[in-house]
Amino acid sequence: MDINNRIIKHFKDSAELKMKVKESLAGPIAESAQAFFDCVANDGKILCCGNGGSAADAQHFAAELINRFEKERPGMACIALTTDSSVLTSIANDYEYNQIFSKQVHALGLPGDSLLAISTSGNSPNVLAAIHAAHERSMRVVILTGRDGGEMARAAKEGDVLICVDARSTARIQEVHLLTLHCLCDLIDYHLLGE
Repeated sequence: MDINNRIIKHFKDSAELKMKVKESLAGPIAESAQAFFDCVANDGKILCCGNGGSAADAQHFAAELINRFEKERPGMACIALTTDSSVLTSIANDYEYNQIFSKQVHALGLPGDSLLAISTSGNSPNVLAAIHAAHERSMRVVILTGRDGGEMARAAKEGDVLICVDARSTARIQEVHLLTLHCLCDLIDYHLLGE
């Protein structure tokens, strides 16, 4: 396979997966957007976490809400729990890496806040711990995952929303995750501003 065809295959595979899952994900994405809008409209905040590429997605989502997406609007309270190196390293050093997000959720999360928990496998122990911490703080959780949803899907409680991309490739799952986050931003803006 030459390089150009290899590139074209990536585009084709990405587009095919997005078209395959669009119907099954539309409902959970709409429900998640409503949950996040209700949260921030009632003076709550959204906490976001994930590892690696999912950490970047958490930060991307927070940036879109705090600053703006495609329309001018007031900033919305959203914190990526992936960005404070002093907090992350102190928790990992004094306790364990699996608590880097859950300790922040316990410290920052309040009833009525929301957690966006991102993992392509659904099995990230530190994200799973954050979900449990959010439940202990009476927070609603949106779980953004892939494959079969993993342990995170099984940790979902009533009121939580599961957005699970039915695919095996981490790269393809992450590409759908990014589109999902843009859909969430668009719908939150739609709830606030209309067309």
